[in-house]
Parts: sequence; structure tokens; C-alpha cells
Amino acid sequence: MSPKTPKKIVGLSTNQKTLKRVLDVVLSITLIPIFILPIGVLIIAASIDTKGVGLFFQNRVGQYGKVFTIIKIRTFNETGEVSKYSAIIRKYKLDELSQLWNVLIGDMSLVGPRPNVKRETDLYTSEEKFLLKVKPGITDFSSIVFSDEGDILKDHSDPDIAYNQLIRPGKSMLGIFYIIHRNFLIDINITIFLRIQ
Repeated sequence: MSPKTPKKIVGLSTNQKTLKRVLDVVLSITLIPIFILPIGVLIIAASIDTKGVGLFFQNRVGQYGKVFTIIKIRTFNETGEVSKYSAIIRKYKLDELSQLWNVLIGDMSLVGPRPNVKRETDLYTSEEKFLLKVKPGITDFSSIVFSDEGDILKDHSDPDIAYNQLIRPGKSMLGIFYIIHRNFLIDINITIFLRIQ
């Protein structure tokens, strides 16, 4: 399933990792004030649409297996149903904007493998565990390749089984590829591509 992964992860140097963190902090501090109003509108709209709290908090597994709480705009109601409005929010990844806070406090990076819940990381192969070597991100290659994840899963009776069979293997391969080859040019290209999608 996963590509052969070298024993030593090739990627950013110590100085580059420090610079990446500095850029994460600077960009999140810059973007949060810009998006605070749209995020507020999305939270209110999500509260009305889902008839619940507009924010969704969930434990995810981050770097080195550390569990953290991810913050998302709620896109489902108490029965787990996703409305047409929420489907649009998901399609354009607007529910991820609140994760800028996770970036600012250091749980996540702007670009990196997407974080999974523990029940999924418990199924990781030895190769997939390399995904936990770096901070998870708001976006990465899998956000581009699997942008239609909801459509892939919607017709399956058990979305969790379908996810682990159809999507997780591909996401893991892309995440490992990113870790091995990551650099600022790749990060910039991923960010630009998502903006023009």
C-alpha cells in the first residue's frame, strides 16, 4: 500500500523547520484578523443550519502521537446529516478556516499531512506512522487529490470502512511523499493551487 520509506526522513533542515514555524505564526497572526468576520458569519450560519453550536471540536493525533483538539466549522447536524449548505462549505474547505488557531498555538502547520482521529491512526502500518513525524497541516496534497472525499463516501453504508479502504491508503502515500520531499516551494505550490482551484 505505502511506498518504501527510507529510514532517515529527508526534508527540512533544523533552520528550515524553525523558519517554517516562524512563517506559520506570522501568517496565522496575519490571516486570523482578515478572516475573523467571515469565520464569525460561518459559525452563525452553521449554528442555524445544524441547529447546534457552530464550532466542532474533535481530538486528533498530531506530531509524535500527541493528541490535540482540532477546531472546525460544524457541517453536520445531531444525526450526522450534511445539508446542501454545509456540503458547499466542505467543498471549498471553508470549515477549515478556524484551524488557523491550531496553527497559531503550534498544534498544526499551514501545510502538512492532514491529522486523523485515533481510531484511524491505530490502524496505521509501520510506514504510515512516518506521518506522525511532522506537524499535521490545514492542507496538503491529499486536500487536492481527495477534494471530492464526501462524494466518494456518501453512497457507502459504512463510511468508516470505506474511508480506510478507499481513501486512507492514498492519503497516507501522499503524506509520506510530502514528508520526504517537502520544501518551501512545494508548500507554496500547494497553497497557490488550492487558491485557484
